[in-house]
Amino acid sequence: MHPVQFEVEATDGAARSGTATTANGSYTTPLFMPVGTRGAIKYLSADDYARVGAQIVLGNTYHLMLRPGSELVAKFGGLGKFAGWDGLTLTDSGGFQVFSLEPKVDDAGVTFKSTYDGSTIRFTPEEAVRVQQELGADIQMVLDQCPPLPSPPDVVRTALERTSAWAARAKAAHDRPDQALFGIVQGGISESMRAESAQRTVELGFDGYGIGGLSVGETRAEMLPALAAAIEHLPDDRPRYLMGVGDPASLVEAVGLGVDQFDCVMQTRLGRHGTALTSTGRFQAKAARNAELDEPLDANCPCDVCARHSRGYIRHLLQVGEPTASRLLSIHNVAWTIDLMNRMRSAIEAGRFDELRREVLSVWDT
Repeated sequence: MHPVQFEVEATDGAARSGTATTANGSYTTPLFMPVGTRGAIKYLSADDYARVGAQIVLGNTYHLMLRPGSELVAKFGGLGKFAGWDGLTLTDSGGFQVFSLEPKVDDAGVTFKSTYDGSTIRFTPEEAVRVQQELGADIQMVLDQCPPLPSPPDVVRTALERTSAWAARAKAAHDRPDQALFGIVQGGISESMRAESAQRTVELGFDGYGIGGLSVGETRAEMLPALAAAIEHLPDDRPRYLMGVGDPASLVEAVGLGVDQFDCVMQTRLGRHGTALTSTGRFQAKAARNAELDEPLDANCPCDVCARHSRGYIRHLLQVGEPTASRLLSIHNVAWTIDLMNRMRSAIEAGRFDELRREVLSVWDT
């Protein structure tokens, strides 16, 4: 019995919509999951999460284990209760920090330096499981090694072997039945190594499958064949999660290949820097031409920001350095992306996904 039950409800080609049921609630797919790195989506509150339509919010294991510590989060009843969020939560394993912070990595685990106080921290697959069980997310990820791209084949091979070995160790250590554990597929942009990694991860048997190590510098043309090679070997009855991908073109292409869920920090990062995602592409809200425009960021967007605020007002806030601008743009970008996923779900159910795919790519395939 898996802690996550997944039912595919409609398909259109390889694209699929479905419902995943966890021990603490369900979520529908295709799904975009906003990232709350340190226990909050930047500039948003838990009340905002529901307003933008979020179903799952991510937390970052590396940051949360350092501040405030997983033991303290556990005392509050887990990450969701700590943050005042009634929806579902997912924690990454810290594997992306293995990539981004360049710590010392060996077959047994990883040695980090804390970004907060410089102290040395030893992190293993078993410790990643223990910390995430204390954080109490509904879904936790195994510790993996994400190689930089491009990398020589031997570097990608080493990361694949470590990821596979660490996944087996994580599964053996995981003993919280109400918390799902997802395995992770690596393999760089090599189709053969992606297929091998997927097969080996599936043999271990997880509640769902993450596909990591993509959108880390390769082109979309390089990413998609590697992604397809992995998906070919993932089971139909488990959720498929493309990690760290959130640009509209990649979202629609990946859903077209059969991916179910995604996360990305891009939406709030762009918002903090004055950029809105819209149905006509990226929109620079600070541009002088917006000063007198009494119209929303996107007339087709159902979010509260577009219902209430004008381009002229948001441009004014940016001009005077008012932080509310970053908050409003972040809310809009997350809500806009979630609405895009909902539109994909409806298109799959109506058998017109390819029509929507072409529409999105005509704007975003740049």
